[in-house]
Amino acid sequence: MKCNILHESRGRLRLHVQKSRMTLEEADQLEAYLSKLTGVRQATVYERTCDVVIRYQQGRREILAGVAAFRFDREAMVASTPETSGRALNRQYQEKLVNLVLFRVARTLFLPAPLQKLYTLVRAVRYIGRGIRCLLRRKLEVEVLDALSIGVSIVRGDFSTASSVMFLLRLGELLEEWTRKKSLGDLARCMSLNVERVWLKTGDSQVLVPLSQVQSGDAICVHTGNVIPLDGRVLSGEAFVNQASLTGESLAVRKAPGACVYAGTVVEEGECVIQVEQQSGSSRYDQIVTMIEESEKLKSATEGRALELADRLVPYSLAGTALTYLLTRNVTRAISILMVDFSCALKLSMPLAVLSAMRECGGYHITVKGGKYLEAVAKADTIVFDKTGTLTHATPTVAKVIPFGSRNWEEVLRVAACLEEHYPHSMANAVVKEAVRRGISHEEMHSEVEYVVAHGIASLIDGEKVVIGSYHFVFEDEGCVIPPEEQETFDTLPEEYSHLYLAIGGVLAGVICVADPLREEAADVLNHLRQLGISKAIMMTGDNERTAAAIARQVGVDAYYAEVLPEDKARFVEQEKAAGRTVIMIGDGINDSPALSAADVGIAISDGAAIAREVADITIAADDLNELVLLKEIANQLLKRINGNYRFVLGFNGTLIVLGAAGVLPPATSALLHNLSTLGISIRSMTNLLEESL
Repeated sequence: MKCNILHESRGRLRLHVQKSRMTLEEADQLEAYLSKLTGVRQATVYERTCDVVIRYQQGRREILAGVAAFRFDREAMVASTPETSGRALNRQYQEKLVNLVLFRVARTLFLPAPLQKLYTLVRAVRYIGRGIRCLLRRKLEVEVLDALSIGVSIVRGDFSTASSVMFLLRLGELLEEWTRKKSLGDLARCMSLNVERVWLKTGDSQVLVPLSQVQSGDAICVHTGNVIPLDGRVLSGEAFVNQASLTGESLAVRKAPGACVYAGTVVEEGECVIQVEQQSGSSRYDQIVTMIEESEKLKSATEGRALELADRLVPYSLAGTALTYLLTRNVTRAISILMVDFSCALKLSMPLAVLSAMRECGGYHITVKGGKYLEAVAKADTIVFDKTGTLTHATPTVAKVIPFGSRNWEEVLRVAACLEEHYPHSMANAVVKEAVRRGISHEEMHSEVEYVVAHGIASLIDGEKVVIGSYHFVFEDEGCVIPPEEQETFDTLPEEYSHLYLAIGGVLAGVICVADPLREEAADVLNHLRQLGISKAIMMTGDNERTAAAIARQVGVDAYYAEVLPEDKARFVEQEKAAGRTVIMIGDGINDSPALSAADVGIAISDGAAIAREVADITIAADDLNELVLLKEIANQLLKRINGNYRFVLGFNGTLIVLGAAGVLPPATSALLHNLSTLGISIRSMTNLLEESL
């Protein structure tokens, strides 16, 4: 691709693509390609001017080489283009807003007065009709006030005021609709699937292949804790599937052969073979958008109170208008009050503030599934951390493999990797990666795998039962034994590591020592959270007492609990809530799911188990816990903004009513100031919260 450098500064390039015209699809394709180049922090493509802005950290020469290598017609690049980007939506509403303003100016300047009045009358039918329908439903809501203010202005011959009120109402509707749809789209893209590889069934075996290679009619295997990547029908096996993201059902649904399953749902228990019926991921995107639009989760309690208050104030506005007329016998003063209402600003600004905050979170790779969760984060005073993959790095590494009995370390690692590759947990990933690093092949050698949540994995190899997992699972639940002559070796296992125990035929075969270093930012993050309102920090882990104590000391939590089961975590969260505390739970594993569901706000790590992401209310990226601080700051600022909106709406509109009743402001001025203030507070509600707090 040929392009010119228009401007350059440190870490930023502005390029012009030598192309006469760029379509929306081409802009999406180019932006997706540039965003994936090594060293690029952000890439923005402006399709109207064919310009590109690239913000980068390093590798300027390599980035320019990557830009030069781009081709719009290359099949692989077309395939990487996102199906939904929001670019078309932005173009659509930009054109609507420009057309609305230009038509208003042209109508005012060039249309004769009689035709302007006729146009105003025609447009007024829509708003007056809304008010009448509202009255027929026996409700007094903001539509009644709009209809009355427009209707009375027309009756008095004040067509200019009526036209201005309708223009500002339409402008506000467009801005609200645009912001809402954009926020929904951004949120849906954050929640869309992130599945790269699947188990493709070929004959009697399973092969791990890229998702892009799966065709309609293929059979794929989905195991416990994994997300179902494509729509299909169960061919064999039986599983309980969590469909909360699509249906809102809290309980998992049993899926037997012949049952339909949907992309984005998660297998909680069991495993099944699915025949793929639909490849496109757009169905998942559309389903998410529909789910969010219909979900009451979008409304925070504060937002709900604002909408309720807005409707409750309408009768008072009408009563004030009538009372003013009775006391003053002045129609103008009464109409000045009618032109002002509280509900319009409250109904418009509060949802915009919440949706904009959710959109802002998305910009920091934080996915929030509903406004009420941001409110809960703002009010939270207790946070409960899982340890592995949360306070510690999501990519632990194998430090040592200690064989027992007649086994050697290669055999221990081969068997462990063969079992662990089926389950998306950080420690399981560490075992598989170590086997790959050492060049150890671990083809399927076992029968059906059984996963026991928070304990371990069990299967059969050559007729012998094989288990891998925690000490509690291997030795207490499964009753495995240590070779007597190696008890001393077992007693002197390195204490600085977490341990995975592998037993074959009821006898310990090996111990895998996993180094799980603390995240560098963990202690600072906790200190910042305390400054933002968190008064109690707890760490809970299924790991042993020794390892848990060491991590707890480094992080500085108020208390920790070791060797806990999933139900213990959930029980603790419920106890804290019963004590009147607002609890955040953060985790990444299948074993964290009960506690994530029980908490006021469940936060999952994006690289963790699919079921944890599914049941969580908020998801953060895996690379930096500082996103927790950003989330808390945004939530705190959102609550501050909503309360500020309350004060401004009540104060400003109250002042307009008093001035109108006193005869200081004529009706047209009251209407103009009211609508301008509504528009202003709505636009302010759409701005980023963190920039405002700086």
